[in-house]
Amino acid sequence: MKFTLSWLKDHLETEAPLEAILEALTDLGLEVEGVQNPAATLGAFRICRVLEAVQHPNADRLRVCRVATWPEGPEGAMQEVQVVCGAPNARTGLVGVFAPPGTHVPGTGVDLKPGVIRGVESNGMLCSERELMLSDDHDGIIDLPADAPVGVRFIDWKGLNDPMIHIKITPNRPDALGVRGIARDLAARGLGRLKPLVVEPVPGRFPSAIGVAIDPALKAKGCPLFAGRVIRGVRNGPSPDWLQARLKAIGLRPISALVDITNFFTFDLNRPLHVFDAAKVKGALRIHPAQGGEELLALDGKTYGLRAGMMAISDDAGVESLAGIMGGEHSGVTEATTEVFLESAWWDPITVAATGRALKINSDARYRFERGVDPAFTLPGLELATRMILDLCGGEASEVAMDGAVPDTARAYRFDPARVVRLVGMDIPEAEQRATLEALGFVLQGDMASPPSWRPDVQGEADLIEEVARIASLTKLEGKPLARPGAGVPAPILTPAQARERMARRTLAALGYNECVTYSFIDAGAAALFGGGSDAVRLENPISSEMTHLRPDLLPGLLAAAARNQARGFMDLALFEVGPVFHGGEPGEQAVQAAALLVGAAAPRDPHGSRRSVEVFDAKADAEAVLAALGAPARVQIGRKVAPWWHPGRSGTIGLGTNVLAVFGEVHPRVLRDMGVKGPAVALTVWPAAIPLPKARGAARAALVLPDLQAVERDFAFVVDARCEAAQIVAAAQGADKALIDSVRVFDQFAGDKAEAQMGAGRKSVAITVRLQPVGQTLTDKEIDAVCARIVEKVTKATGGSLRA
Repeated sequence: MKFTLSWLKDHLETEAPLEAILEALTDLGLEVEGVQNPAATLGAFRICRVLEAVQHPNADRLRVCRVATWPEGPEGAMQEVQVVCGAPNARTGLVGVFAPPGTHVPGTGVDLKPGVIRGVESNGMLCSERELMLSDDHDGIIDLPADAPVGVRFIDWKGLNDPMIHIKITPNRPDALGVRGIARDLAARGLGRLKPLVVEPVPGRFPSAIGVAIDPALKAKGCPLFAGRVIRGVRNGPSPDWLQARLKAIGLRPISALVDITNFFTFDLNRPLHVFDAAKVKGALRIHPAQGGEELLALDGKTYGLRAGMMAISDDAGVESLAGIMGGEHSGVTEATTEVFLESAWWDPITVAATGRALKINSDARYRFERGVDPAFTLPGLELATRMILDLCGGEASEVAMDGAVPDTARAYRFDPARVVRLVGMDIPEAEQRATLEALGFVLQGDMASPPSWRPDVQGEADLIEEVARIASLTKLEGKPLARPGAGVPAPILTPAQARERMARRTLAALGYNECVTYSFIDAGAAALFGGGSDAVRLENPISSEMTHLRPDLLPGLLAAAARNQARGFMDLALFEVGPVFHGGEPGEQAVQAAALLVGAAAPRDPHGSRRSVEVFDAKADAEAVLAALGAPARVQIGRKVAPWWHPGRSGTIGLGTNVLAVFGEVHPRVLRDMGVKGPAVALTVWPAAIPLPKARGAARAALVLPDLQAVERDFAFVVDARCEAAQIVAAAQGADKALIDSVRVFDQFAGDKAEAQMGAGRKSVAITVRLQPVGQTLTDKEIDAVCARIVEKVTKATGGSLRA
């Protein structure tokens, strides 16, 4: 929304400086986007008089001018400078515009400096209109009337010292889309007095030759009120200078008096209007839903095809206007127009928005109607516009032709002044609160407040409090610490699930991963790669074609992030994310995952050759570290049953029986190819909710228990089938004596052709070390030998192998 300071003062009687107005606007929620202050760009340019202009001694097209830049003083002194000028109209006695040295010329971007031109000193510049960015005219310097006061700032004499203010309007404040609405807010803040708006009805001299009728289907919702009148005998020439200046200041191009008047009311009073050339209207105007297939050549020169249900204004010949959006070229006014039909209506915001979006039309009328124009001002706006047309264009007006009635927007909400303290934390006297609401147009009756018709955004008691606090200024809020509910250290408030999510993030970050936050929506192809993509998780209204389904896993987002980084030259990546995944569309059909991805090399290049590609054991180690941080038991089982997006034989699961806690391994090459990731790539996925909660719940850790007796270690080497898994040997050895055996680790494997040559085809040797931790008393040799025998027996039975000789 743009307006000038003088335009604002047409509605607001104020002496407040520009800076105070700008500060108040932003504080009121009408954020100032920018200010174009002519005083900042053109303030240095002053009116001057050329006392003498003679031919330059060294140039045919230049003149040396003796310029008076200030009037005669009390002692008859006059400030004079010498300027070299190349304008063809530079002459003795000319009154023009002078820029002294040091001035920035906006039209050329040059900062003036004293100089010497063809051997003659020049101090300053005589300016053209283009150099002041007033027009494109640069055929000569500005030639002012002879009585123009020398020494006065040019913008003050010309009336250009009128700052243009550009503010940002939020969608809930349609009333601020008119200058009067902005003035009302400033007056309520105390920066002046809102001037009264006098509406004097224009008496009709004759019946309107053009009737109006609203289709019954639209009266309830669409167009409850449509009014207009014929004005004949008008002269549609250029609009007056003051009106053109205002429209130009806010970036609009003056067209003709009739069109400029409608544009003026759109910005001045937030009342969009439209004028039809009455001579081109055939019969009465009908407001109706389009049947579909109609076409309209609009005022922007484009032809639009209407869809069924769009609101249109038609005469007997066809569609003449898109209701609330844009008029038609056929019935538009021209310089030859002498009779017009001035229309003022109220249109449903949703219908206007839907039509404008479908046809991709943006107009000032649509912008306002889709946010909500004051319905009660429909007829007063028609009267005011009629009066201005009669004043500027002449003619006489008919009686008002109208169909429908003003929509009833009356509503009231309980106003409790004490709620300001509870909701906002500001102590504002009740009398001040009531005065604020009344200044904004609210009607107060006892403890009930009725919003004005121009404030459709006020829909409850809290909105009343918001208005009071907004006008009082939220900058007056004082920060105060919240009262503690009790003495001492507050109890933890995080749930076990939340605490585990936080711990997973910290652990993965400590391991060197970078956190990603990706969308929970992915495309159907990526979802299908990870076991998703069903209709149960498909979005009804996706924001893009790449975000059509809820993600079944966190890895698609991490792989997509890796692909984007690799496309920009970052090949070695360590990424992680903690967030929800979805296996259905119903509440509860989701889980929290902690996933991490390693791509490329595990270390940078160095002289020691330590750089290597990431491998499955990197992911396994990090998965075990996360599980340990989340409190998972130390003794877990490693499985091979993984999802199809993992590399078979190079991945595994970590679990407790059938309860899978984590998955680790290489990502399947097919998935990497489809996701555009250049391998190698390993990943891990942890389900924090699957980890059993500890039996003892307390803030303190359990006491550290250190064994009193020395541990005993024994090594075993077993000859087993080459396909036998080491985990099977470890599990069997651990089961030999769960009380004494503290740990079992694999420390060697002998396999391959040499092993088969010694032990037979299809055989290998696996060596383990078993750590025995006695409790209560030291183990005797006999007890140790008994445990070793049970270990050999268990492993032999479980694997079919034998103790290596």
